[in-house]
Amino acid sequence: MNIQTAADTVRHLLQAQNEAGHQPLAQNAIVYAPANIALCKYWGKRNLPLNLPQTSSLSISLAGHGTHARISIAEGAHALSINEVEIPADDPAAKRMFAFLDLFRACTGTYFTLKTISTVPVGAGLASSASAFASVVQALDTLFGWGLDFPAQSILARLGSGSASRSIDHGFLEWDRGQRDDGLDSYASYLPVEWPDFRIALVPISDQAKPIGSRDAMNRTVAESQLYQAWPNQVTRDLDLIRDAIEAKDILALGQAAECNAMAMHATMLASRPAILYWLPESVAALHRVWQLRADGIQVFATMDAGPNVKLIFEAKQQNAVEDAFDSIDVIDPFGYIEPDIGPLDDG
Repeated sequence: MNIQTAADTVRHLLQAQNEAGHQPLAQNAIVYAPANIALCKYWGKRNLPLNLPQTSSLSISLAGHGTHARISIAEGAHALSINEVEIPADDPAAKRMFAFLDLFRACTGTYFTLKTISTVPVGAGLASSASAFASVVQALDTLFGWGLDFPAQSILARLGSGSASRSIDHGFLEWDRGQRDDGLDSYASYLPVEWPDFRIALVPISDQAKPIGSRDAMNRTVAESQLYQAWPNQVTRDLDLIRDAIEAKDILALGQAAECNAMAMHATMLASRPAILYWLPESVAALHRVWQLRADGIQVFATMDAGPNVKLIFEAKQQNAVEDAFDSIDVIDPFGYIEPDIGPLDDG
């Protein structure tokens, strides 16, 4: 099959399942997918319709911070609610999600009602879209009993949001850019490393929607930033360093490489025309605080995605010092995940 569009990809991956029919196995399906923070960033696409990245990337999941999704069959039109608020069909978030659901409607012949509860701010640079699209793919797989394997789930999630390819599971995941034009080798894989002492903390700078979405910012950077041509080589170097550091559980090597990678990504944005700057004064202040802590002997490192919020990387033994230095941070143990309460999604 010649795969050139997202719809082609969905048809190809569901082909075997389609032969068994399109009837759901239950009235609804409820799943949870974690958000993730990239330690080696994804920034730039080599194929827009298939959401294929210029480079590979590597992330850590955020345990109980993510998206609960409940999906069921609808009559006549899709419907979406986020955090118990009905989203109008002409809202940009609804348009994007309905376009994604339409990829599956073409194979199943059905519309869907989607209710999500997000435990991270939506559109603030905390990977809410990653966990949202990953949870939808897994909910559809459960609803119809497709039995999709890990690569297929990752590929389908990637069609909604590139970072969603890494929200299919907990822990460290590496998304391989792949080499094929059809993208069937571009999916995330789980890194079999448990690091119980690893911690990541969210420094809340702003929960407001970003002035420019990640997708538009990414495309502008690729098209307009002279610094972007150096980005693939930066990622190749950083990815090897970060992967090796994870295997060795070396927080110093991991933190240095991850922080450098994040700063380089934001530098490519600043060199765009017009420049893209997500940082707020509070973001800069948080970075200076991290650097001062390191000067004082505390091994803590910063990373930032496409947004103003700062994330901290450190080990459990530094947690008290980090919490003393930052007010109201949210410290996450990625390997201490406990299945959270699904709350209102379980009301039928």
